[in-house]
Amino acid sequence: MNIVALSGSNVGSKTRAAMDYTVNTVAQKYPETGVTLIDLADFEIQFSDGRHFLDYEGDTQYVAKTIVEADAIIIGTPIFQASIPATLKNIFDLLPQDGLRDKVVSVLVTAGSLTHFLIVEQQLKPILSYMKAQIVQDYVFIEEQNIHRKEITNDDVSLRIDRLVEDTVGLTETYMNMRKAQEEAYGF
Repeated sequence: MNIVALSGSNVGSKTRAAMDYTVNTVAQKYPETGVTLIDLADFEIQFSDGRHFLDYEGDTQYVAKTIVEADAIIIGTPIFQASIPATLKNIFDLLPQDGLRDKVVSVLVTAGSLTHFLIVEQQLKPILSYMKAQIVQDYVFIEEQNIHRKEITNDDVSLRIDRLVEDTVGLTETYMNMRKAQEEAYGF
């Protein structure tokens, strides 16, 4: 199993802190699972101009190709101005319309206010659904006050991330087994 942990902003440190915790949790609980952290702050990503994702070069192609080849994606995103960051939306625009087909996608959000908890439901999940992702329904919402000096300071948040990782891995295994059974039924 190959999981991509996507930190969907090129600014700030709270989402990256939550994603670091998430990646460490995957590595500790599921050492046989490959996990790759992609922090968009570490890459120079071109704006989508409608080309096929393999026609881009450099960081843009690497990020898009890594996401397309993943079995599961854990998206970490801050909420800016009651919306997902443009950097994350650009990643979705780079991928084909069904670029998340057969991929399990889970979400964790960092935000400065509880009033932003519905952004995932109203903006992010519709995009993921349109791109044919298998969405882990529960997501982790982390208030700004629960991360201090790049560390999660609330045990409940840590437990919720642990559960998100378990749900992501479990659902991915289930879908992988279902696809394998379907392929074997063809008898080729």
